[in-house]
Amino acid sequence: MKYFFTVFFLLFSACSIKNYEHTEAKIVIIKSPQLKFADLGYLRHTQDAVELELFVAGKSVQKIEINHLICVKEGCLSKSSFNSSYLNSHYPDNILQNILLAKPIFQRANFQRTQNGFTQSIQTEYVNIIYRVDADMTYFKDKKNKILIKIKETK
Repeated sequence: MKYFFTVFFLLFSACSIKNYEHTEAKIVIIKSPQLKFADLGYLRHTQDAVELELFVAGKSVQKIEINHLICVKEGCLSKSSFNSSYLNSHYPDNILQNILLAKPIFQRANFQRTQNGFTQSIQTEYVNIIYRVDADMTYFKDKKNKILIKIKETK
């Protein structure tokens, strides 16, 4: 019985309310086989947790919370399970968090610094990714898996 309560606590504390240090409004476009969204979003984060709340016409339609699990409306999943269900099973566990925070992906593979940020081009048998980060926009496109994530600054 004590294991039940431990598991119950871990699952439900993963989606508990956090006090985020940074909040930014962004224009967010997400296109994948399981997620389709294009409108305003609020990106909130601390050093170890990220939340992306997505709005359409001023109404919250989805919230993605990332800490040791990834939680969406449908429930919480491990990062690898989330990738398998919503993105691609060949992505590293931390890819969504790194994209949302504009950090390098795939352990900095093919990393090239640019004047205002960096680019990465990653091609394997499973992915064909172009990833660009600059001062105004984060752009992730996997042509092979038909996934696009674009995050732009609001002005």
